[in-house]
Amino acid sequence: MSNYCDFAFVYDRLTENVNYTGRAEFIRTLFERCGVKDGADVLDLACGTGTLTLELSDRYEMIGVDNSYDMLSQAQEKMYESGKHILFLCQDMTELDLYGTVDAAVCTLDSLNHLDSLEDIRKVIGKVGLFMNHGGIFIFDVNTIYKHREILGNNTFVYDCDEVYCVWQNQLNEDNSVDISLDIFEQDGDAYFRSSEVFSEIACPIDDYKKWLSEAEFEIIDIFDEMSDKPLCETTQRAVFVARYIGKKED
Repeated sequence: MSNYCDFAFVYDRLTENVNYTGRAEFIRTLFERCGVKDGADVLDLACGTGTLTLELSDRYEMIGVDNSYDMLSQAQEKMYESGKHILFLCQDMTELDLYGTVDAAVCTLDSLNHLDSLEDIRKVIGKVGLFMNHGGIFIFDVNTIYKHREILGNNTFVYDCDEVYCVWQNQLNEDNSVDISLDIFEQDGDAYFRSSEVFSEIACPIDDYKKWLSEAEFEIIDIFDEMSDKPLCETTQRAVFVARYIGKKED
């Protein structure tokens, strides 16, 4: 799994189209439905530059985990500017190791797809259960096989943002994984400086996630089509899972 060193410093500018406020509100609504109260301890797994973590910190005690020092450096800077206090930990999520348990966890923007193998996804779901209080809620989203085949595929995308130009090239593999190559051009005066980032995304059937959740003692509450109350369909690009941890029963 990539550490996204160069990508970290342009990530926010290239993801300005992501509605983090709306995504946070969607998560808060799901938490309320599931009984997660204000002040709950919430893990943001693969938190990146911490934008969603900060959005959620208005109501929850947040812990942000990411394996990229550079991403977390951006997150820490945002935290200091906001005057809030958030615990950020630099960890590979397959080796998640918290100081205690949490009441809920989120893992968004297809972060699980960025792991190196299906076994790693299974391992991460198990790790979340290990540090989850009984009755805790786990919300995560994943890119579907449909999105990999029909949307990402063997396609090229171009992002032209303020002072950053990015060419995103994909190669679809037989196992439905996508190899992604980013060429990033950052403007400095009259010149542009080029950097590159290469990583892969994997995809698997929805039933695999159901099996891994069950193995980790989660019961599925619902699965949505992206940020909506709509059920999955053949053209769902991103599936959102809402699951409750039923292990470690309280005395």
